Amino acid sequence: MEFDLKLFIASLPLLPGVYRMLDSQGQVLYVGKAGQLKKRVASYFQRSNISPRISLMVSHIERIEVTVTRSEAEALLLENNLIKALKPRYNILFRDDKSYPYIVLTGHAFPRLAYYRGATSKQHQYFGPYPNSHAAKESIQLLQKIFRIRTCEDSTFSNRARPCLLHQIHRCTAPCVGLISQQDYATDVRNANLLLQGKPGEVDVLLRQAMEQAAEAQQYEQAAALRDQLHALHTVQQKQFMESGRATDADIVAVAELDGAHCVNLAMVRGGRHLGDKSIFPQNAEGQAADEVLHAFLAQHYLNHSVPPLILTSTPLAAEALEELLGVQEGHKVQIRHSVSGERRQWLDMALKNALLALHQQAGQQVGQLARLEKLREALALPQLSRIECFDISHTMGEATVASCVVYDSLAMRTAEYRRYNISGITGGDDCAAMRQALFRRYQKLQAGEGKRPDLILIDGGAGQLSVACQVLEQLDLMEIPLMGVAKGVERKPGLEQLLLPQYEKPLQLSPDDPALHLIQQVRDEAHRFAISGHRAKRGKARTTSMLEEISGVGERRRRNLLARFGGLQGVYQASLEELAQVDGISLALAEKIYQQLH
Repeated sequence: MEFDLKLFIASLPLLPGVYRMLDSQGQVLYVGKAGQLKKRVASYFQRSNISPRISLMVSHIERIEVTVTRSEAEALLLENNLIKALKPRYNILFRDDKSYPYIVLTGHAFPRLAYYRGATSKQHQYFGPYPNSHAAKESIQLLQKIFRIRTCEDSTFSNRARPCLLHQIHRCTAPCVGLISQQDYATDVRNANLLLQGKPGEVDVLLRQAMEQAAEAQQYEQAAALRDQLHALHTVQQKQFMESGRATDADIVAVAELDGAHCVNLAMVRGGRHLGDKSIFPQNAEGQAADEVLHAFLAQHYLNHSVPPLILTSTPLAAEALEELLGVQEGHKVQIRHSVSGERRQWLDMALKNALLALHQQAGQQVGQLARLEKLREALALPQLSRIECFDISHTMGEATVASCVVYDSLAMRTAEYRRYNISGITGGDDCAAMRQALFRRYQKLQAGEGKRPDLILIDGGAGQLSVACQVLEQLDLMEIPLMGVAKGVERKPGLEQLLLPQYEKPLQLSPDDPALHLIQQVRDEAHRFAISGHRAKRGKARTTSMLEEISGVGERRRRNLLARFGGLQGVYQASLEELAQVDGISLALAEKIYQQLH
Protein backbone atom coordinates (compact mmCIF):
# COMPACT_ATOMS: atom_id res chain seq x y z
CA MET A 1 0.00 0.00 0.00
CA GLU A 2 1.36 3.45 -0.91
CA PHE A 3 2.51 5.57 1.99
CA ASP A 4 0.32 8.67 2.48
CA LEU A 5 2.51 11.26 4.26
CA LYS A 6 -0.25 13.76 5.09
CA LEU A 7 -2.55 11.10 6.48
CA PHE A 8 0.32 9.59 8.46
CA ILE A 9 1.32 12.92 10.08
CA ALA A 10 -2.31 13.70 10.88
CA SER A 11 -2.56 10.37 12.71
CA LEU A 12 0.50 10.96 14.89
CA PRO A 13 -0.07 11.69 18.61
CA LEU A 14 1.30 14.59 20.65
CA LEU A 15 3.27 12.11 22.74
CA PRO A 16 6.98 11.38 23.25
CA GLY A 17 8.58 8.73 21.07
CA VAL A 18 11.08 7.78 18.39
CA TYR A 19 10.71 8.07 14.61
CA ARG A 20 12.62 6.28 11.84
CA MET A 21 12.91 7.64 8.28
CA LEU A 22 13.24 4.89 5.64
CA ASP A 23 14.10 4.97 1.92
CA SER A 24 12.61 2.94 -0.96
CA GLN A 25 14.91 0.00 -0.13
CA GLY A 26 13.78 -0.14 3.48
CA GLN A 27 17.10 1.23 4.74
CA VAL A 28 16.86 3.51 7.77
CA LEU A 29 18.04 7.01 6.82
CA TYR A 30 17.61 8.71 10.17
CA VAL A 31 16.49 7.98 13.73
CA GLY A 32 15.24 10.80 15.96
CA LYS A 33 13.37 11.36 19.22
CA ALA A 34 10.63 13.83 20.04
CA GLY A 35 8.74 15.16 23.01
CA GLN A 36 5.73 15.45 20.69
CA LEU A 37 5.94 13.13 17.69
CA LYS A 38 3.35 14.94 15.56
CA LYS A 39 5.03 18.36 15.74
CA ARG A 40 8.55 17.03 15.30
CA VAL A 41 7.90 14.81 12.28
CA ALA A 42 5.74 17.46 10.58
CA SER A 43 8.53 20.05 10.95
CA TYR A 44 10.71 18.21 8.40
CA PHE A 45 8.13 18.83 5.67
CA GLN A 46 6.95 22.32 6.65
CA ARG A 47 10.19 24.26 7.12
CA SER A 48 11.69 26.13 4.18
CA ASN A 49 15.02 26.94 5.84
CA ILE A 50 16.28 23.40 6.41
CA SER A 51 19.90 22.61 5.54
CA PRO A 52 20.83 21.07 2.16
CA ARG A 53 21.80 17.87 3.96
CA ILE A 54 18.40 17.46 5.62
CA SER A 55 16.68 18.50 2.40
CA LEU A 56 18.49 15.70 0.59
CA MET A 57 17.45 13.23 3.28
CA VAL A 58 13.81 14.30 3.05
CA SER A 59 13.85 13.77 -0.71
CA HIS A 60 14.71 10.09 -0.14
CA ILE A 61 12.06 9.38 2.51
CA GLU A 62 9.52 6.79 1.37
CA ARG A 63 8.19 5.66 4.72
CA ILE A 64 8.23 6.69 8.39
CA GLU A 65 7.89 4.41 11.40
CA VAL A 66 7.27 5.60 14.97
CA THR A 67 7.40 4.10 18.45
CA VAL A 68 5.56 5.86 21.29
CA THR A 69 7.33 5.90 24.68
CA ARG A 70 6.28 6.80 28.21
CA SER A 71 8.66 9.75 28.51
CA GLU A 72 11.20 11.79 26.59
CA ALA A 73 13.98 10.17 28.63
CA GLU A 74 12.80 6.73 27.52
CA ALA A 75 12.66 8.00 23.92
CA LEU A 76 16.26 9.20 24.25
CA LEU A 77 17.39 5.75 25.40
CA LEU A 78 15.57 4.00 22.55
CA GLU A 79 16.91 6.52 20.01
CA ASN A 80 20.49 5.91 21.16
CA ASN A 81 20.12 2.12 21.00
CA LEU A 82 18.67 2.29 17.48
CA ILE A 83 21.40 4.64 16.25
CA LYS A 84 24.12 2.30 17.53
CA ALA A 85 22.43 -0.76 16.05
CA LEU A 86 21.43 0.69 12.65
CA LYS A 87 24.10 3.39 12.07
CA PRO A 88 21.83 5.51 9.82
CA ARG A 89 23.67 7.55 7.21
CA TYR A 90 22.14 10.89 8.28
CA ASN A 91 22.64 10.53 12.04
CA ILE A 92 25.73 11.95 13.72
CA LEU A 93 27.79 8.90 14.73
CA PHE A 94 30.58 8.56 17.24
CA ARG A 95 32.87 5.54 17.41
CA ASP A 96 31.95 3.51 20.47
CA ASP A 97 34.97 2.97 22.74
CA LYS A 98 34.13 -0.23 24.56
CA SER A 99 35.96 0.79 27.71
CA TYR A 100 38.19 3.50 29.08
CA PRO A 101 41.36 2.64 31.02
CA TYR A 102 41.68 2.73 34.81
CA ILE A 103 44.52 2.47 37.30
CA VAL A 104 44.00 -0.35 39.79
CA LEU A 105 45.52 -0.99 43.21
CA THR A 106 44.91 -4.67 43.89
CA GLY A 107 43.72 -6.10 47.19
CA HIS A 108 46.80 -8.28 47.82
CA ALA A 109 48.95 -8.18 50.95
CA PHE A 110 51.46 -6.31 48.79
CA PRO A 111 49.12 -4.51 46.35
CA ARG A 112 50.03 -4.22 42.70
CA LEU A 113 49.74 -0.95 40.73
CA ALA A 114 48.48 -1.70 37.21
CA TYR A 115 46.83 -0.42 34.05
CA TYR A 116 43.37 -1.94 33.63
CA ARG A 117 40.44 -2.16 31.22
CA GLY A 118 37.31 -4.21 31.76
CA ALA A 119 34.79 -5.06 34.47
CA THR A 120 35.65 -3.92 37.98
CA SER A 121 35.83 -6.08 41.13
CA LYS A 122 35.04 -5.05 44.73
CA GLN A 123 38.27 -6.57 46.05
CA HIS A 124 40.40 -3.99 44.20
CA GLN A 125 40.48 -0.17 44.07
CA TYR A 126 40.03 1.56 40.71
CA PHE A 127 40.93 5.13 39.78
CA GLY A 128 39.76 6.90 36.64
CA PRO A 129 38.52 6.51 34.04
CA TYR A 130 41.36 8.03 32.03
CA PRO A 131 40.66 9.51 28.58
CA ASN A 132 43.34 7.39 26.90
CA SER A 133 45.91 4.71 27.64
CA HIS A 134 48.82 7.17 27.49
CA ALA A 135 47.42 9.27 30.34
CA ALA A 136 46.87 6.22 32.54
CA LYS A 137 50.30 4.69 31.86
CA GLU A 138 52.03 8.02 32.39
CA SER A 139 50.35 8.32 35.80
CA ILE A 140 51.56 4.82 36.71
CA GLN A 141 55.13 5.76 35.79
CA LEU A 142 54.91 8.90 37.94
CA LEU A 143 53.56 6.95 40.90
CA GLN A 144 56.39 4.42 40.48
CA LYS A 145 58.93 7.24 40.72
CA ILE A 146 57.43 8.54 43.96
CA PHE A 147 56.19 5.46 45.84
CA ARG A 148 57.97 2.55 44.10
CA ILE A 149 54.96 0.20 44.20
CA ARG A 150 55.24 -3.12 42.36
CA THR A 151 53.71 -3.46 38.89
CA CYS A 152 54.66 -7.10 38.17
CA GLU A 153 52.18 -9.92 37.55
CA ASP A 154 51.35 -12.16 40.52
CA SER A 155 53.05 -15.17 38.91
CA THR A 156 56.29 -13.20 38.64
CA PHE A 157 55.96 -11.71 42.14
CA SER A 158 55.48 -15.15 43.74
CA ASN A 159 58.54 -16.68 42.10
CA ARG A 160 61.27 -14.07 42.36
CA ALA A 161 64.55 -15.12 43.98
CA ARG A 162 66.26 -11.74 43.65
CA PRO A 163 65.19 -8.13 42.91
CA CYS A 164 64.37 -7.27 39.32
CA LEU A 165 65.67 -4.40 37.19
CA LEU A 166 62.91 -2.04 38.41
CA HIS A 167 64.36 -2.22 41.92
CA GLN A 168 67.81 -1.42 40.61
CA ILE A 169 66.56 1.74 38.86
CA HIS A 170 64.58 2.80 41.97
CA ARG A 171 61.11 2.08 40.61
CA CYS A 172 60.18 -0.72 43.06
CA THR A 173 60.99 -1.49 46.72
CA ALA A 174 61.20 -5.25 45.95
CA PRO A 175 58.55 -6.62 48.34
CA CYS A 176 58.84 -9.90 46.39
CA VAL A 177 62.13 -10.69 48.20
CA GLY A 178 61.36 -8.99 51.51
CA LEU A 179 63.37 -5.78 51.06
CA ILE A 180 60.49 -3.74 52.53
CA SER A 181 58.18 -4.58 55.40
CA GLN A 182 54.46 -5.01 54.82
CA GLN A 183 53.77 -2.03 57.09
CA ASP A 184 56.11 0.33 55.20
CA TYR A 185 54.75 -0.91 51.87
CA ALA A 186 51.19 -0.29 53.08
CA THR A 187 52.20 3.30 53.90
CA ASP A 188 53.41 3.83 50.33
CA VAL A 189 50.18 2.32 48.99
CA ARG A 190 48.11 4.61 51.23
CA ASN A 191 49.97 7.69 49.96
CA ALA A 192 49.59 6.57 46.32
CA ASN A 193 45.88 6.09 46.99
CA LEU A 194 45.57 9.62 48.36
CA LEU A 195 47.40 11.09 45.37
CA LEU A 196 45.16 9.19 42.95
CA GLN A 197 42.15 10.62 44.81
CA GLY A 198 43.48 14.12 44.15
CA LYS A 199 44.75 14.82 47.68
CA PRO A 200 48.42 15.77 47.18
CA GLY A 201 48.27 18.16 50.15
CA GLU A 202 47.53 15.31 52.56
CA VAL A 203 50.35 13.24 51.04
CA ASP A 204 52.74 16.17 51.48
CA VAL A 205 51.84 16.54 55.17
CA LEU A 206 52.18 12.81 55.88
CA LEU A 207 55.54 12.53 54.12
CA ARG A 208 56.90 15.63 55.86
CA GLN A 209 55.80 14.38 59.29
CA ALA A 210 57.35 10.96 58.67
CA MET A 211 60.59 12.57 57.47
CA GLU A 212 60.85 14.76 60.60
CA GLN A 213 60.14 11.80 62.88
CA ALA A 214 62.82 9.69 61.17
CA ALA A 215 65.34 12.53 61.48
CA GLU A 216 64.58 12.99 65.19
CA ALA A 217 65.08 9.26 65.72
CA GLN A 218 68.42 9.55 63.86
CA GLN A 219 67.14 7.20 61.11
CA TYR A 220 68.88 9.28 58.51
CA GLU A 221 68.61 6.83 55.59
CA GLN A 222 64.84 6.62 56.09
CA ALA A 223 64.61 10.43 56.38
CA ALA A 224 66.60 10.82 53.15
CA ALA A 225 64.30 8.38 51.32
CA LEU A 226 61.23 10.35 52.49
CA ARG A 227 62.91 13.60 51.44
CA ASP A 228 63.41 12.15 47.96
CA GLN A 229 59.73 11.14 47.86
CA LEU A 230 58.70 14.69 48.77
CA HIS A 231 60.95 16.13 46.09
CA ALA A 232 59.54 13.73 43.46
CA LEU A 233 55.99 14.60 44.54
CA HIS A 234 56.62 18.34 44.15
CA THR A 235 58.25 17.82 40.75
CA VAL A 236 55.30 15.76 39.52
CA GLN A 237 52.80 18.35 40.74
CA GLN A 238 54.61 21.17 38.97
CA LYS A 239 55.15 19.38 35.66
CA GLN A 240 52.29 16.98 35.20
CA PHE A 241 49.09 17.87 37.00
CA MET A 242 46.66 20.75 36.86
CA GLU A 243 45.28 20.74 40.39
CA SER A 244 41.96 22.14 41.50
CA GLY A 245 41.30 23.66 44.88
CA ARG A 246 38.24 21.41 45.17
CA ALA A 247 38.00 17.61 44.94
CA THR A 248 35.74 17.84 41.89
CA ASP A 249 34.71 14.92 39.65
CA ALA A 250 33.71 16.35 36.26
CA ASP A 251 33.94 15.83 32.52
CA ILE A 252 34.48 18.79 30.22
CA VAL A 253 33.02 18.42 26.72
CA ALA A 254 33.69 21.04 24.05
CA VAL A 255 32.79 20.99 20.36
CA ALA A 256 34.58 23.04 17.70
CA GLU A 257 33.98 23.46 13.96
CA LEU A 258 36.43 24.21 11.15
CA ASP A 259 35.47 24.34 7.48
CA GLY A 260 32.45 22.10 8.06
CA ALA A 261 34.32 19.50 10.14
CA HIS A 262 33.59 19.01 13.85
CA CYS A 263 35.66 17.77 16.77
CA VAL A 264 34.57 16.97 20.31
CA ASN A 265 37.21 17.26 23.02
CA LEU A 266 36.55 15.25 26.18
CA ALA A 267 38.64 16.15 29.25
CA MET A 268 38.34 14.31 32.58
CA VAL A 269 38.83 15.73 36.07
CA ARG A 270 38.77 13.31 39.01
CA GLY A 271 39.34 14.38 42.58
CA GLY A 272 40.20 17.85 41.30
CA ARG A 273 43.04 16.46 39.16
CA HIS A 274 43.01 16.93 35.40
CA LEU A 275 43.68 13.44 33.97
CA GLY A 276 44.02 14.45 30.31
CA ASP A 277 41.81 14.77 27.27
CA LYS A 278 40.77 13.01 24.09
CA SER A 279 39.65 14.41 20.72
CA ILE A 280 36.87 12.58 18.91
CA PHE A 281 35.73 13.18 15.33
CA PRO A 282 32.08 12.36 14.50
CA GLN A 283 30.78 10.90 11.26
CA ASN A 284 27.90 12.43 9.27
CA ALA A 285 28.14 15.77 11.12
CA GLU A 286 28.62 18.07 8.09
CA GLY A 287 26.33 21.08 8.30
CA GLN A 288 25.09 20.25 11.78
CA ALA A 289 24.90 22.82 14.57
CA ALA A 290 27.28 22.57 17.52
CA ASP A 291 24.50 21.79 20.01
CA GLU A 292 23.26 18.87 17.86
CA VAL A 293 26.77 17.40 17.66
CA LEU A 294 27.25 17.87 21.40
CA HIS A 295 23.91 16.30 22.30
CA ALA A 296 24.62 13.32 20.03
CA PHE A 297 27.96 12.78 21.74
CA LEU A 298 26.57 12.99 25.27
CA ALA A 299 23.81 10.49 24.51
CA GLN A 300 25.96 7.99 22.62
CA HIS A 301 28.92 8.22 25.00
CA TYR A 302 27.45 8.33 28.49
CA LEU A 303 24.72 5.75 28.05
CA ASN A 304 27.54 3.17 27.91
CA HIS A 305 30.10 4.64 30.33
CA SER A 306 30.30 5.81 33.93
CA VAL A 307 29.10 9.38 34.41
CA PRO A 308 30.54 11.92 36.88
CA PRO A 309 28.17 14.16 38.85
CA LEU A 310 29.05 17.18 36.67
CA ILE A 311 29.39 17.56 32.89
CA LEU A 312 30.49 20.97 31.58
CA THR A 313 29.64 21.79 27.96
CA SER A 314 30.93 24.49 25.63
CA THR A 315 27.44 25.02 24.19
CA PRO A 316 24.15 25.43 26.08
CA LEU A 317 21.84 22.43 25.75
CA ALA A 318 18.26 21.50 26.56
CA ALA A 319 19.37 18.39 28.45
CA GLU A 320 16.70 17.76 31.10
CA ALA A 321 15.75 14.36 29.66
CA LEU A 322 19.40 13.33 29.39
CA GLU A 323 20.11 14.44 32.99
CA GLU A 324 17.14 12.40 34.18
CA LEU A 325 18.21 9.30 32.26
CA LEU A 326 21.86 9.48 33.34
CA GLY A 327 20.85 10.09 36.96
CA VAL A 328 18.74 6.93 36.96
CA GLN A 329 21.56 4.98 35.27
CA GLU A 330 24.23 6.09 37.78
CA GLY A 331 22.17 6.26 40.94
CA HIS A 332 23.24 9.84 41.65
CA LYS A 333 22.29 13.30 40.42
CA VAL A 334 23.95 14.33 37.12
CA GLN A 335 24.17 18.00 36.14
CA ILE A 336 24.95 19.23 32.61
CA ARG A 337 26.04 22.86 32.81
CA HIS A 338 27.33 25.51 30.40
CA SER A 339 27.20 28.80 32.33
CA VAL A 340 30.17 28.49 34.69
CA SER A 341 32.92 30.84 35.81
CA GLY A 342 36.40 30.88 37.29
CA GLU A 343 38.34 27.64 37.19
CA ARG A 344 35.57 25.72 35.43
CA ARG A 345 35.40 28.30 32.66
CA GLN A 346 39.16 27.87 32.22
CA TRP A 347 38.64 24.12 31.82
CA LEU A 348 36.04 24.75 29.13
CA ASP A 349 38.25 27.26 27.30
CA MET A 350 41.14 24.79 27.33
CA ALA A 351 38.95 21.96 25.97
CA LEU A 352 37.69 24.24 23.19
CA LYS A 353 41.26 25.21 22.25
CA ASN A 354 42.26 21.54 22.15
CA ALA A 355 39.31 20.70 19.90
CA LEU A 356 40.32 23.49 17.48
CA LEU A 357 43.95 22.36 17.57
CA ALA A 358 42.90 18.80 16.71
CA LEU A 359 40.82 20.09 13.79
CA HIS A 360 43.78 22.10 12.41
CA GLN A 361 46.06 19.08 12.75
CA GLN A 362 43.54 16.84 11.02
CA ALA A 363 43.11 19.36 8.22
CA GLY A 364 46.86 19.51 7.68
CA GLN A 365 47.12 15.73 7.56
CA GLN A 366 44.20 15.47 5.15
CA VAL A 367 45.79 17.98 2.77
CA GLY A 368 48.88 15.77 2.56
CA GLN A 369 46.80 12.60 2.21
CA LEU A 370 44.64 14.18 -0.49
CA ALA A 371 47.75 15.16 -2.48
CA ARG A 372 48.99 11.57 -2.28
CA LEU A 373 45.64 10.15 -3.27
CA GLU A 374 45.25 12.51 -6.23
CA LYS A 375 48.67 11.46 -7.55
CA LEU A 376 47.75 7.79 -7.22
CA ARG A 377 44.46 8.42 -9.02
CA GLU A 378 46.41 10.00 -11.88
CA ALA A 379 49.04 7.24 -12.02
CA LEU A 380 46.42 4.47 -12.19
CA ALA A 381 43.77 6.42 -14.14
CA LEU A 382 41.22 5.76 -11.36
CA PRO A 383 39.55 9.16 -10.77
CA GLN A 384 37.08 7.77 -8.21
CA LEU A 385 39.70 5.95 -6.13
CA SER A 386 38.97 6.31 -2.40
CA ARG A 387 38.97 2.89 -0.71
CA ILE A 388 42.07 0.66 -0.83
CA GLU A 389 42.36 -2.81 0.72
CA CYS A 390 45.81 -4.35 1.07
CA PHE A 391 46.81 -7.98 1.82
CA ASP A 392 50.03 -9.44 3.20
CA ILE A 393 51.17 -12.90 4.35
CA SER A 394 53.42 -13.54 7.35
CA HIS A 395 55.00 -16.77 8.63
CA THR A 396 58.31 -18.20 9.84
CA MET A 397 59.51 -21.08 7.66
CA GLY A 398 55.88 -21.92 6.97
CA GLU A 399 54.90 -21.91 10.68
CA ALA A 400 51.83 -20.05 12.02
CA THR A 401 50.81 -18.47 8.71
CA VAL A 402 48.64 -15.38 9.06
CA ALA A 403 47.17 -13.13 6.35
CA SER A 404 46.26 -9.51 7.01
CA CYS A 405 43.84 -7.15 5.31
CA VAL A 406 44.05 -3.44 6.11
CA VAL A 407 41.74 -0.71 4.84
CA TYR A 408 42.47 2.84 3.70
CA ASP A 409 39.35 4.89 3.06
CA SER A 410 38.45 8.59 2.96
CA LEU A 411 42.07 9.71 3.48
CA ALA A 412 42.80 7.57 6.56
CA MET A 413 43.59 4.05 7.73
CA ARG A 414 40.40 2.47 9.11
CA THR A 415 41.66 0.24 11.91
CA ALA A 416 38.16 -0.89 12.90
CA GLU A 417 37.85 -2.59 9.51
CA TYR A 418 41.18 -4.48 9.66
CA ARG A 419 40.96 -8.26 9.54
CA ARG A 420 43.36 -11.17 10.10
CA TYR A 421 42.96 -14.66 8.66
CA ASN A 422 44.56 -17.73 10.22
CA ILE A 423 45.65 -19.86 7.26
CA SER A 424 45.36 -23.66 7.46
CA GLY A 425 45.24 -26.64 5.15
CA ILE A 426 48.12 -25.54 2.88
CA THR A 427 51.74 -26.54 2.39
CA GLY A 428 53.90 -24.55 4.80
CA GLY A 429 55.51 -21.57 3.10
CA ASP A 430 53.15 -21.53 0.10
CA ASP A 431 52.37 -17.80 0.01
CA CYS A 432 50.26 -18.12 -3.13
CA ALA A 433 47.96 -20.68 -1.51
CA ALA A 434 47.75 -18.52 1.63
CA MET A 435 46.84 -15.47 -0.46
CA ARG A 436 44.20 -17.45 -2.34
CA GLN A 437 42.56 -18.54 0.90
CA ALA A 438 42.60 -15.02 2.41
CA LEU A 439 41.18 -13.33 -0.69
CA PHE A 440 38.46 -15.93 -1.13
CA ARG A 441 37.38 -15.65 2.51
CA ARG A 442 37.34 -11.86 2.25
CA TYR A 443 35.50 -11.41 -1.02
CA GLN A 444 33.02 -14.26 -1.04
CA LYS A 445 31.09 -12.11 1.44
CA LEU A 446 31.23 -9.20 -0.99
CA GLN A 447 29.84 -11.44 -3.71
CA ALA A 448 26.97 -12.26 -1.35
CA GLY A 449 26.20 -8.53 -0.99
CA GLU A 450 27.91 -8.00 2.36
CA GLY A 451 30.62 -5.42 3.10
CA LYS A 452 32.04 -2.47 1.14
CA ARG A 453 33.52 -2.79 -2.34
CA PRO A 454 37.14 -1.55 -2.59
CA ASP A 455 38.25 0.75 -5.40
CA LEU A 456 41.68 -0.93 -5.46
CA ILE A 457 43.14 -4.14 -4.04
CA LEU A 458 46.86 -4.12 -3.22
CA ILE A 459 48.75 -7.41 -2.98
CA ASP A 460 52.05 -7.26 -1.09
CA GLY A 461 53.83 -9.78 -3.29
CA GLY A 462 55.10 -10.59 -6.76
CA ALA A 463 53.60 -11.89 -9.97
CA GLY A 464 52.63 -15.25 -8.49
CA GLN A 465 50.43 -13.81 -5.78
CA LEU A 466 48.96 -11.25 -8.18
CA SER A 467 48.04 -14.07 -10.58
CA VAL A 468 46.30 -15.91 -7.74
CA ALA A 469 44.38 -12.73 -6.86
CA CYS A 470 43.18 -12.44 -10.47
CA GLN A 471 41.98 -16.04 -10.39
CA VAL A 472 40.05 -15.54 -7.14
CA LEU A 473 38.31 -12.38 -8.37
CA GLU A 474 37.44 -14.10 -11.65
CA GLN A 475 36.00 -17.06 -9.73
CA LEU A 476 33.89 -14.67 -7.63
CA ASP A 477 32.88 -12.58 -10.68
CA LEU A 478 34.55 -9.46 -9.25
CA MET A 479 37.06 -8.78 -12.03
CA GLU A 480 35.93 -5.18 -12.31
CA ILE A 481 37.81 -4.36 -9.08
CA PRO A 482 41.33 -3.07 -9.99
CA LEU A 483 44.27 -5.11 -8.71
CA MET A 484 47.91 -4.19 -8.15
CA GLY A 485 50.87 -6.17 -6.84
CA VAL A 486 53.61 -4.40 -4.86
CA ALA A 487 56.87 -6.28 -5.40
CA LYS A 488 60.08 -5.42 -3.59
CA GLY A 489 62.60 -3.88 -5.95
CA VAL A 490 66.34 -4.21 -6.31
CA GLU A 491 68.03 -4.88 -2.95
CA ARG A 492 64.55 -4.63 -1.35
CA LYS A 493 65.05 -0.91 -0.72
CA PRO A 494 62.06 1.42 -0.14
CA GLY A 495 61.43 3.61 -3.18
CA LEU A 496 62.42 0.91 -5.66
CA GLU A 497 59.16 -1.07 -5.49
CA GLN A 498 57.76 -2.49 -8.72
CA LEU A 499 54.03 -2.01 -9.18
CA LEU A 500 52.52 -4.93 -11.08
CA LEU A 501 49.28 -4.41 -12.97
CA PRO A 502 47.49 -7.40 -14.58
CA GLN A 503 46.74 -5.46 -17.78
CA TYR A 504 50.39 -4.52 -18.41
CA GLU A 505 53.41 -6.70 -19.11
CA LYS A 506 55.94 -4.22 -17.71
CA PRO A 507 55.75 -3.06 -14.09
CA LEU A 508 54.88 0.53 -13.29
CA GLN A 509 57.88 2.32 -11.81
CA LEU A 510 57.22 5.50 -9.83
CA SER A 511 60.02 7.77 -8.67
CA PRO A 512 61.06 7.40 -5.00
CA ASP A 513 59.74 10.87 -4.16
CA ASP A 514 56.37 10.41 -5.89
CA PRO A 515 53.48 11.06 -3.44
CA ALA A 516 51.53 8.23 -5.11
CA LEU A 517 54.27 5.77 -4.17
CA HIS A 518 54.35 7.15 -0.63
CA LEU A 519 50.65 6.32 -0.23
CA ILE A 520 51.20 2.79 -1.54
CA GLN A 521 54.11 2.33 0.87
CA GLN A 522 52.02 3.64 3.76
CA VAL A 523 49.23 1.15 3.15
CA ARG A 524 51.62 -1.74 2.32
CA ASP A 525 53.71 -1.14 5.47
CA GLU A 526 50.58 -1.12 7.63
CA ALA A 527 49.46 -4.45 6.13
CA HIS A 528 52.94 -5.84 6.83
CA ARG A 529 52.91 -4.62 10.44
CA PHE A 530 49.43 -5.99 11.08
CA ALA A 531 50.32 -9.39 9.59
CA ILE A 532 53.57 -9.71 11.57
CA SER A 533 51.94 -8.83 14.90
CA GLY A 534 49.26 -11.47 14.29
CA HIS A 535 51.82 -14.06 13.21
CA ARG A 536 54.04 -13.48 16.25
CA ALA A 537 51.11 -13.88 18.63
CA LYS A 538 50.01 -17.09 16.91
CA ARG A 539 53.55 -18.49 16.78
CA GLY A 540 54.23 -17.69 20.44
CA LYS A 541 51.02 -19.40 21.52
CA ALA A 542 51.70 -22.43 19.34
CA ARG A 543 55.26 -22.85 20.59
CA THR A 544 54.31 -22.45 24.23
CA THR A 545 51.69 -25.12 23.89
CA SER A 546 53.55 -27.51 21.60
CA MET A 547 56.79 -27.79 23.63
CA LEU A 548 54.94 -28.90 26.74
CA GLU A 549 52.47 -31.03 24.76
CA GLU A 550 55.37 -33.12 23.48
CA ILE A 551 56.16 -34.31 27.03
CA SER A 552 54.23 -37.45 27.93
CA GLY A 553 52.46 -37.18 31.27
CA VAL A 554 51.97 -33.40 31.00
CA GLY A 555 48.32 -32.87 30.25
CA GLU A 556 46.33 -29.68 29.96
CA ARG A 557 45.93 -29.21 33.71
CA ARG A 558 49.63 -29.73 34.47
CA ARG A 559 50.61 -27.42 31.59
CA ARG A 560 48.34 -24.75 33.03
CA ASN A 561 49.83 -25.19 36.52
CA LEU A 562 53.38 -24.93 35.17
CA LEU A 563 52.71 -21.80 33.12
CA ALA A 564 50.81 -20.12 35.98
CA ARG A 565 53.55 -20.91 38.52
CA PHE A 566 56.46 -19.65 36.42
CA GLY A 567 54.73 -16.91 34.42
CA GLY A 568 55.17 -18.52 30.98
CA LEU A 569 57.30 -20.99 29.05
CA GLN A 570 60.48 -18.97 29.61
CA GLY A 571 59.99 -19.26 33.36
CA VAL A 572 59.43 -23.01 33.07
CA TYR A 573 62.63 -23.28 31.03
CA GLN A 574 64.62 -21.36 33.66
CA ALA A 575 63.22 -23.31 36.64
CA SER A 576 65.41 -25.80 38.47
CA LEU A 577 64.53 -29.45 38.93
CA GLU A 578 63.55 -28.81 42.55
CA GLU A 579 61.31 -25.88 41.60
CA LEU A 580 59.54 -27.94 38.93
CA ALA A 581 58.86 -30.70 41.47
CA GLN A 582 57.10 -28.20 43.76
CA VAL A 583 54.33 -27.54 41.21
CA ASP A 584 50.98 -29.12 41.99
CA GLY A 585 50.65 -32.45 40.13
CA ILE A 586 54.34 -32.70 39.15
CA SER A 587 56.24 -35.59 40.75
CA LEU A 588 60.02 -35.69 41.00
CA ALA A 589 60.18 -38.24 38.17
CA LEU A 590 57.98 -36.09 35.93
CA ALA A 591 59.99 -33.01 36.87
CA GLU A 592 63.16 -34.78 35.70
CA LYS A 593 61.45 -35.67 32.41
CA ILE A 594 60.31 -32.06 31.86
CA TYR A 595 63.75 -30.69 32.72
CA GLN A 596 65.52 -33.07 30.33
CA GLN A 597 63.02 -32.37 27.52
CA LEU A 598 63.46 -28.60 27.79
CA HIS A 599 67.23 -28.71 28.09
